[in-house]
Amino acid sequence: MIKEINTKLTPFEIYTIFKDEKNSFILDSGMDFENLGRYSFISSNPFKVLKFKNSKQNPIKELENELNKYKITNDTNLPFIGGVVGYLSYDLFRYIENIKENSIDDINCYDLYFGFYNYVIVVDNLENKTYIATPNLNKENEKKIIDEIYEKIKSFGKNVKNNLKNLTIKDKYKKEVLLKSNFTKEEFEKSVLKIKEHIEKGDIYQANLTQRFTCDIEKSSYELYNDLRNVSKAPFGAFLNFEDFNILSNSPERFIKCFDKKIITSPIKGTRPRGKDKKEDLKLKEELLNSEKDKSELLMIVDLERNDISKISKINTVKVPELFKIESYANVHHLVSTICGELNDDITLSDIINATFPGGSITGTPKIKSMEIIEKLEPTKRNVYTGSIGYIGFCGNIDLNIAIRTIIKKNNKVYFQVGGGITYDSNPSDEYQETLDKAKSIINALGGKYEY
Repeated sequence: MIKEINTKLTPFEIYTIFKDEKNSFILDSGMDFENLGRYSFISSNPFKVLKFKNSKQNPIKELENELNKYKITNDTNLPFIGGVVGYLSYDLFRYIENIKENSIDDINCYDLYFGFYNYVIVVDNLENKTYIATPNLNKENEKKIIDEIYEKIKSFGKNVKNNLKNLTIKDKYKKEVLLKSNFTKEEFEKSVLKIKEHIEKGDIYQANLTQRFTCDIEKSSYELYNDLRNVSKAPFGAFLNFEDFNILSNSPERFIKCFDKKIITSPIKGTRPRGKDKKEDLKLKEELLNSEKDKSELLMIVDLERNDISKISKINTVKVPELFKIESYANVHHLVSTICGELNDDITLSDIINATFPGGSITGTPKIKSMEIIEKLEPTKRNVYTGSIGYIGFCGNIDLNIAIRTIIKKNNKVYFQVGGGITYDSNPSDEYQETLDKAKSIINALGGKYEY
């Protein structure tokens, strides 16, 4: 059942009404409404939660088995009307590939965490329309669910804008946040050189190296996410207010989208900071578009992704409709490609994840060897970072981001990582600076300072 409702509230204002309910979430599209960011999704109170940590079972297969119990046909124009929302952590790769563990797990997040939701508030950002949808799992209760959600929106919507105004009060938190990294600048640059040694030996062509920042913070997760989305809008934002910890994502990158037997991925490689004025901004944008190093780096990942998608797609259906496209955000320009294919008829969720996860843009190429090197060089496990956040519908539709520009908040401590692809031409100092450019939006949202 679907009910279109009349409301002037934005997606985040609607989410504010439900934010304190159990396992609430918003999949928050804040830009590019005509393409990547058309829909935002909100829900709470899942009827089931599936989570795994160091399991003897295969979490991907278990998720697939549970989803098979609730299969529906989605005959609507909305891509997601009910299903699971949550994340696949980067460390889920240990169930897919045999890679020796070396890094420390000091945050202790789940490898996979999904809630099962039988209602979704869907905001069509392009058409400026809002719907309450249910997947008809229990037909007797569907109308009741929709009516209850609509009454909450009508009853509490009047106070939402005032509540959000209170979040924008300046100097509410006067204490400056000091960030610490799991690398020193010297250590990071030495690791860049080690990756270059592997490239010279012919072990790999590139690898993605990241550093992790952490700090204590007074802000609530909700306040911090509000600040993050105001500092920098993104098409694949998400706030998962889960019971064990909170995930705040401001990701610009799609991992995979599956619908109508098609699969799409859009890797990002190549970054420049935004300019101080229009002239400098255009110069940096053109510099990125004409950079042979960045285009070469992206092209290697495109080849990797084409190979991954080919494993599960019909012969001769894998295409690259966009090779070098510039996408601009608050603090950076990115170079992006799009790869698509037509899925084989018998492909399952496990097949899709096993073939493509984790995304090549945040590992390197060849993927497995790059991941082995990452495991040796990065001192702590990535956890949610560079995994994927999003939805898998009971109808089979999938839309997952690459969890970059993403914060884990556990108790009063936050963790986030930034990185980039290292190639033969990489300059260690430049690569280190690129991580700081990418971290700028999160550091600004935190009200933080990092000294190195």
